[in-house]
Amino acid sequence: MRYIFKFPDIGEGITEGKILEWYVDKGSTIREGDPVVKMETDKVVADIPSPKTGTIATRFGNVGDVINVDDPLVEIDIEGVAGAAAVEVAAEKPAPPSDHAVEEANFGVVGTLEVAGDGAFLPSSQEGQTTSAEPEEKKTRRKALATPVARAMAKEYGLDINRIPGTGPGGRVTKKDVAGFRDISTKPSALPASNASTQTDGTRVEPLSQIRKAIARNMTISKQTIPHMSVFEDVEISHLVEFRSRQKPRFEAEGRKLTYLAFAVKAVALALDRHPILNARLDMDADAIVYQEAINIGIAIDTEEGLVVPVIRYANHLSISAIADKILEMADKARDRKLEIADLKGGTFTITNFGAIGGLHAQPIINPPQAAILGIGRLVEKPVVENGAVVVGQVLPLSLTVDHRIVDGGETTRFLNQIMEYLRDPSAMLM
Repeated sequence: MRYIFKFPDIGEGITEGKILEWYVDKGSTIREGDPVVKMETDKVVADIPSPKTGTIATRFGNVGDVINVDDPLVEIDIEGVAGAAAVEVAAEKPAPPSDHAVEEANFGVVGTLEVAGDGAFLPSSQEGQTTSAEPEEKKTRRKALATPVARAMAKEYGLDINRIPGTGPGGRVTKKDVAGFRDISTKPSALPASNASTQTDGTRVEPLSQIRKAIARNMTISKQTIPHMSVFEDVEISHLVEFRSRQKPRFEAEGRKLTYLAFAVKAVALALDRHPILNARLDMDADAIVYQEAINIGIAIDTEEGLVVPVIRYANHLSISAIADKILEMADKARDRKLEIADLKGGTFTITNFGAIGGLHAQPIINPPQAAILGIGRLVEKPVVENGAVVVGQVLPLSLTVDHRIVDGGETTRFLNQIMEYLRDPSAMLM
């Protein structure tokens, strides 16, 4: 019996992946749970394990090919055909699935998922990608979830709706997704099909990775479709600095870290509780604002492989101590490339701490479909006025960017003032 193992849906809206490395060849013996192939998606680099024990009869696709969810990966000979016969059956070119093959539809990925290099938190991007040598009409594609208007637009433009990444609720394809996909897909690519190459003028051209293409598309959508409004403030946090200094030795003695970011996460979470519009998202297709009960804070972490944004769930219900431990856990997992899909999904608000590197103020770009993002600058000593006297203050720069379609200036300012109040007096976060 032949068993067709397809590229499984590993969640979070992932629709395709690039083959980075094959662990098996035709004729290889494989056991259930053994890795078959390493795939790069727009969120993670994952080893895809075999769901069956047997012999590899056919392998579909080559290193560098981009394949879709539900496309066949390998055909496994489970019983009835010996290993040598399986090799003989598998022709030089990948053969179509056998008539007596059993299809595998939903075998999930198990084990460790490594975080992909360049911004694993962004939605997938499919435009301009090479496909495998298999004819397009023979590929099995997942049916897209899309609005009627989006389907009509795609049909009018001659686009395959199943190839368009959706940014709507549940990954639904909207009319703006169709328009954006059409604009990008009709532009000729300036990149060579091969790997990085040096040009005659001394420049080096390197094709975009799956993840970098996702970042480029998502940031373009964000800036083109979301009217950004930013507010900048400086908050004096001498009391917070003193409080942290007193608590820091206890944490260090226990092998833990108490960073300013933990206090910022708690302050933002509590402020979102009072200003839920900042934790909402806009659904243009339904002409509605979706208020999200869960307050899940994404934390941008800079690693050697690139930017990743793991999520601290229900941060408003966690203590500062628990948040500090969670930040340390996520940072360690990010550094060791051990983050999983579950660590990256479900964020409702993002914090980017560029001050950890050295910046003061910046204008962060919103991560759709979220409504806002907070940037934290470098803590600096500055002269401040206190009780009529000039003293040395501990000043923390803040940059808040909001989706001005649903968040007005007054609510933006009140939200930021609430955060500043918590940071000025950390005891308010403990009450």
